[in-house]
Amino acid sequence: MNLKKTGKAIVTALLIGALAVSVTGCGKDKSKGASSDAGNGKKVVTVAHTNYYVPYDYVNEQGESDGFEVAVMKEVAKKLPQYEFKYVPTSDDDLLIGVESGKYTVGTKGIWITDARKKKYVFPKNNIGASVIGLVVRKENADQIKDLDSFAQFSGKLVPIAPQDARYNVIDGYNKEHPDKPIKLTSAESFQIADAYSWVMEGRYDAYLEVELSYKNNIAKEDAPYHQFADKLTYIRYKGIPTYPIFNKDQQQLLDFLAISLDVNLRQRAAGQLYILLCRQRLHPLPNRHL
Repeated sequence: MNLKKTGKAIVTALLIGALAVSVTGCGKDKSKGASSDAGNGKKVVTVAHTNYYVPYDYVNEQGESDGFEVAVMKEVAKKLPQYEFKYVPTSDDDLLIGVESGKYTVGTKGIWITDARKKKYVFPKNNIGASVIGLVVRKENADQIKDLDSFAQFSGKLVPIAPQDARYNVIDGYNKEHPDKPIKLTSAESFQIADAYSWVMEGRYDAYLEVELSYKNNIAKEDAPYHQFADKLTYIRYKGIPTYPIFNKDQQQLLDFLAISLDVNLRQRAAGQLYILLCRQRLHPLPNRHL
């Protein structure tokens, strides 16, 4: 894996904009997910994050919450000494359900904005990162498939996507913009990531929509779990999609009250943290996760 190129891609996406992040609990606010039982008079903000998504959010060898998005939240916490941030590594499902229910104040896992999620969560104004999305295709078709347009022209036969997966919205949005030549979008419940790769290699489908980082961790790296597929599959980039933390709906009052802009110095420190993370990154297979 070319860590330098990966680092540049994510840092560039990060430095494009400023983050407006808010955390809850001031005055008489009774918001869920934040309490004043820290023992020092500070409001507690519980930040849930995934425990495996290197380099964004994970638990390091010392058992500590780590990753680029976690580092950004820790930099934000330095700006808010009146709050105590606690970091909880957990699963994708627990994070999403926990933030919605108020178990957690905020959650971060490389999340994309969707209309369905806007109904469940509060998002800050600006993103804290970005992830690259693209197509896993057979190498033998790489000369014909260069992007989504050429893929739609080639066949448009895409591995099914669960409707609740944010990747479903990517293709749905593309099809609305290209009604004359849409990609074949079908829904399916969860399946093993190895199945998706096998279906493409077998010709059952001609492409699988995947985050580039997942492809690199699962196939491209020399000791990746499915590196044996590297001689038959390749990756075609489509575009970068902004990623955000999500807040419990009851946090809107504080989002309005405490908007903390991520200034240049803070962003540079967070970008430095990312560089360190990339340099020490270990190889972790990524599951077929809902973004």
